Amino acid sequence: MDYGLLSILPPILAIALALIFRNVFIALFLGCLLGYIILAGGHLLQGIDDTLMSFITVFEDNDNTIVILLVAILGGLILLIEKSGGISGFVDYLTHKRSMIRSRRGANLFTWIVGLIVFTSGTLSNLVTGTISRPVSDAMQVSHEKLAYIVHSTSTPVCVLIPLSGWGAFMIGLIQAQGIPNGAQVLAKTIPLNFYCLLAVLAVLVFSLTGRDFGPMRKAEKRASEMGLLDEPGKGKRCDTSQKSSASEPRATTSLNLIVPIAIMVGMIIVGLFITGNGNLLEGDGMRAILWGIILSLFVAMLMFLVQRIFSVKEMLNIFFVGTGEMVSVASILIFAFSMGTVVKLLGAGAYLGSIFEGLLVPAMLPAIIFFLSCIISFSTGTSMGSMAVMMPLAMPIAMSMGIHIPLTAAAVFGGSIFGDHASPISDTTVLACVATGCDVMDHVRTQLPYAAIFGLIAFVMYLVAGFTV
Repeated sequence: MDYGLLSILPPILAIALALIFRNVFIALFLGCLLGYIILAGGHLLQGIDDTLMSFITVFEDNDNTIVILLVAILGGLILLIEKSGGISGFVDYLTHKRSMIRSRRGANLFTWIVGLIVFTSGTLSNLVTGTISRPVSDAMQVSHEKLAYIVHSTSTPVCVLIPLSGWGAFMIGLIQAQGIPNGAQVLAKTIPLNFYCLLAVLAVLVFSLTGRDFGPMRKAEKRASEMGLLDEPGKGKRCDTSQKSSASEPRATTSLNLIVPIAIMVGMIIVGLFITGNGNLLEGDGMRAILWGIILSLFVAMLMFLVQRIFSVKEMLNIFFVGTGEMVSVASILIFAFSMGTVVKLLGAGAYLGSIFEGLLVPAMLPAIIFFLSCIISFSTGTSMGSMAVMMPLAMPIAMSMGIHIPLTAAAVFGGSIFGDHASPISDTTVLACVATGCDVMDHVRTQLPYAAIFGLIAFVMYLVAGFTV
């Protein structure tokens, strides 16, 4: 069934409510509710029932379930590491014993470098980069808004620019599915043409080195540096390093209690990708590999703490479940976000938006318009891969029929799709960046959106110019 204009109302409502009221729970719930009421033909009770059941059916998708489970386990693992003294030891090692990081600029640069290194998965990058960098950034009084911005900007954008993971296989598949041979070569040619992702990643380096922020981010950084408040008062998770958790206080101070579990996690993820991909990392199952890595990391961490006699088994379990409990709200947001993605797909919002713009294309303007449309779809749906899957079948046939540069058009699809993943308040990576950094979701969106919007505008102009020159 073609729902027409009705298909885009749920994501528009969710985004509007999230931006106006700064409450992701209410925004996503009401967006899902409106979507399922539309799907039910306007029947209120049926729509309510379908909405509630959609939250249950989220767990029918293995990847969704794994992501939610990962968030919960990671919360427990992080708290265990923190209470073992691993985080404080790591901070002390970098800032005092080695004096490797002695300023806010150094902390930001460190976060950026870690984000570049962890390029195999947007989920992994957000979780690992945020976990490693947060204690150092907190010690240097970097606002959680700024930390979330750096972590988020070096997650999926870097995955697309360094496609040596499941991302690469996915994008090659999308290209070749349109009847275009040598998908890997086309993908390689899109990298220098992916203007938005390049701008997003390089701008973080510039802002990290210069410390010159603007808009809401500047106010957040001023608050952190002058008042020592890493979050707006009353917001964030354990808003600053002076706040205490309900679990026991650290009993030791050694950086190994952080470094070893994290190294085990990353190493196991690489091994998992190799195993599940039958020897090919690019074809590995990223979600399963991440799950294996975190589980093994948790096991090794608990074993280390037992050997060091820091905790008893009972104490470790108590701390672990306190940490997982702190992630209940985040898991709930993810469930709502996954449900929203499903209802948007059922309504055919992406296809509707594509049909609107298809008749407005001027050949040389195609890459810019494709980028703009991809931005709208990805921002409205909060999914990058979903937006790529929607836009590629629309963009490639038009580009081939009009003789438009194929890599440039593909890059416009990839970059525009990442824009929404990067900027949308209903994106799962937006939530995960906040999980790892302790930043309030809407504070992160509010401070990052001006940057993303400006880079998106610049990228649009670059595609407009490139359409006439490439």
